[in-house]
Amino acid sequence: MTEVKFYEQIDDEQLKFAVILAKSRNQYIFCRHRDRDTWEIPGGHREAGEAIVDTARRELYEETGALEFDLKPICVYSVTAPDQFDGRETFGMLFFADIRRFEPELHSEIGEIRAMDDLPERLTYPAIQPALMREARRRGYL
Repeated sequence: MTEVKFYEQIDDEQLKFAVILAKSRNQYIFCRHRDRDTWEIPGGHREAGEAIVDTARRELYEETGALEFDLKPICVYSVTAPDQFDGRETFGMLFFADIRRFEPELHSEIGEIRAMDDLPERLTYPAIQPALMREARRRGYL
């Protein structure tokens, strides 16, 4: 069973991921990897030596083409799942972005982005993404 927890802070070196709940014109922005038929919240792995906020900026651009946006940290989250990272708890930073302008074309592994009013039915990570949205709403970001 996948478990998602939330924290106010953690040692920076433990943060492995950045996930960005993004909106544009009052709609949520989701992306679809070109090899999948499911939707996900933009985000990804932190690169060596990269500040977690820079991971968020990079992933938001790579996965949505966002050029102009405001970015705010929400909280630290963790995921523990038997089929990921040998069942160990892994940590990421959850961000919120308000996107004002997009690049006209995507240049990454993302096949499509779409603006939606709420979570789509077919999620890449259905045990994780709804929990992230609920927590952001609880904290007043959405």
